[in-house]
Amino acid sequence: MNLISSNGVADWAGFAQPVIAFFRAITESLSIDDSPGSWSGILMSGAAGIAAALAVAIILIAYFRSGYRTVRDIARHGLAAVVVLGLLAFVAHDLRHAALAYLGMNPSKPEVEFEIRLPKAAATAVADTQVELHTDRNQRLAQIERELAPGDDGHRVLRGSVALDFRTTDRIVILKQPGQPLRQFKLRLAANPSRSDQFGPWHLADRVGSPDAAEPPPNPLNDAFAIRYRVL
Repeated sequence: MNLISSNGVADWAGFAQPVIAFFRAITESLSIDDSPGSWSGILMSGAAGIAAALAVAIILIAYFRSGYRTVRDIARHGLAAVVVLGLLAFVAHDLRHAALAYLGMNPSKPEVEFEIRLPKAAATAVADTQVELHTDRNQRLAQIERELAPGDDGHRVLRGSVALDFRTTDRIVILKQPGQPLRQFKLRLAANPSRSDQFGPWHLADRVGSPDAAEPPPNPLNDAFAIRYRVL
């Protein structure tokens, strides 16, 4: 009896279905969200991976314990193995994305490209300028160009980019310059923003000074500072 016929492969691959149905029944009975961003979504992806791995193990055991195999049998079984391995790769990819979504991380790590409009008095300190992205999950130093570009309205523009490591709406770009108070710009982006080819509108600084300061310091140059950005 040939254990690895085409029908046999389909039967063994179908072994995954009862396991997945079992975990899904548990999820539904407990009224748990099975979306990719929930822990139950990770459970479902893990169940699919376990079931697929068991099916592959059983198929391989049966294959190597079988007797004489013709060239046609080997070719047919090789094709079946490729299909099963493809299934395993898909399950692993799905599990990874489910885990990253649960942790609030961006698997593809999109970047924000920004332009900060500077007044003439602040453009002279660009060599010591630093731009940071602060979120409720992490802090990240932005990459900036040390040469200012001309803006559309005659101001000088500081250009740079920074990666979005986490899915959150709490994102603030902080501009640090010697002799100047901190300037904070809130990024008005979704937690998982869509990419755009065009820059958005200019936004003035949302806050001037340290986040711990009770009152922002006087800042006659504040009206000249603004930011615009897009997601790459």
